Amino acid sequence: MASQSDMPKSMMARALWAAENTPAKRNRAVDFYRALAISFVILGHWFLVAPVLRNGEMELTIILAEQPWTQYLTWLFQVMPVFFFVGGFANALSWNSARKDAGKRRGWASGRLSRLLKPTVPLVLLWALAAFIAARLGVDSDQIVVISQAALVPIWFLAVYIVITMVVPVTYWMWDRIGIWSVVALALGAIAVDMIAFGFDQGWLRWINYGFVWLAVHQLGYWWQGAVRSGATALGLIGLGVVWLYVLIQHFGFPVAMVSVPGAEMSNTRPPTTAMLAVGSVQIGVILLLTAPISAWLQRARPWAWVILLNQMIMTIYLWHMTAMILVVGLAMLVGGVGLSVEPGTGPWWSMRPVWLALFLAVLVPLVLIFVRFESGSGGGSDAVPGPWLAIPGAILTCGGLIMMALSGVGANTALGVNWIALGLVLAGVFLATRRVF
Repeated sequence: MASQSDMPKSMMARALWAAENTPAKRNRAVDFYRALAISFVILGHWFLVAPVLRNGEMELTIILAEQPWTQYLTWLFQVMPVFFFVGGFANALSWNSARKDAGKRRGWASGRLSRLLKPTVPLVLLWALAAFIAARLGVDSDQIVVISQAALVPIWFLAVYIVITMVVPVTYWMWDRIGIWSVVALALGAIAVDMIAFGFDQGWLRWINYGFVWLAVHQLGYWWQGAVRSGATALGLIGLGVVWLYVLIQHFGFPVAMVSVPGAEMSNTRPPTTAMLAVGSVQIGVILLLTAPISAWLQRARPWAWVILLNQMIMTIYLWHMTAMILVVGLAMLVGGVGLSVEPGTGPWWSMRPVWLALFLAVLVPLVLIFVRFESGSGGGSDAVPGPWLAIPGAILTCGGLIMMALSGVGANTALGVNWIALGLVLAGVFLATRRVF
């Protein structure tokens, strides 16, 4: 067995072998876009959160609020539509294959959940332990909540994506019967929700758009499979998205930012508005335009191997990147707050960004190498995994715990300083859905 010091070399060797043996018909651009999107998410988060020392106290400020012009950058770095689009493509291929065999169909939900859920366990356990220790050391419970919530906020996306994945059998059934009209119906549903919610002051209704918006984008991934889309189609999607954004922002007062901004009256992402569909339309159009040249480039073994390698650890990278940032900031605090007194958005602050990014990356890499072992599919056959009647309730329990942590962290004003309900939901849900916690 390879030692931990040999792991990067052996992982790359396996990726190269896989690259050289990949069937020519595989849509390699799908994996490339997934890896590129995760890189954009990480860079976006590392720029978005701007820790600064003010009056001797640490503040996790948000650069979008400090420098409003940066809100336009979220049109580039908000790539959740890309994840749902390529996720729809991958889920369609997987489900279409599994549904032809009773055994594979039975274990499909648990198999998909395994790689999504298991990597979350060490993350939430580590932060629960950190919250417990911090509480014992007398750290203020509100501070524990803020720090752990910042580290765990990426899991909101995971909770939504899990739900979207679990309803694939239903959404693919819709696709089989009405095709692209299923996308149109979902998009119209999202538009209707926004019109009623904002026009008649029924804000509670907006939460329905977690379903309409992300299902519509995911459904477009079904549309992508098995067909080469024309340049005219791609340009049409880009044009539609640009016009849509202009109308929403200029005439209906929707926010410019495609992520939540502290102090803003509304958010385009929590819950999602139809502005996310507009951004997704632009991004998908660009994806279609670039797919042919990117696919040709990825016929080369070396770049394709790197894409394979990144996709083998993509969940681990995503889950741990904010923890890496917080560890670096914590170490800076321990050595006297070096680099943390520069005001966000100033020239010196921007000039120091490459240094901070390099430090964040230096801490993220060992975290990924340590925890990537938890990112794997089910090790047993289809008979060894739970069927959908256990996998789906397990997914629901896990999502409940993940959402609680994304909103409020893992700390709590309890005797032990930990939100045991959220932690228990995650652990119980993962076990129920996969019959394993690790």
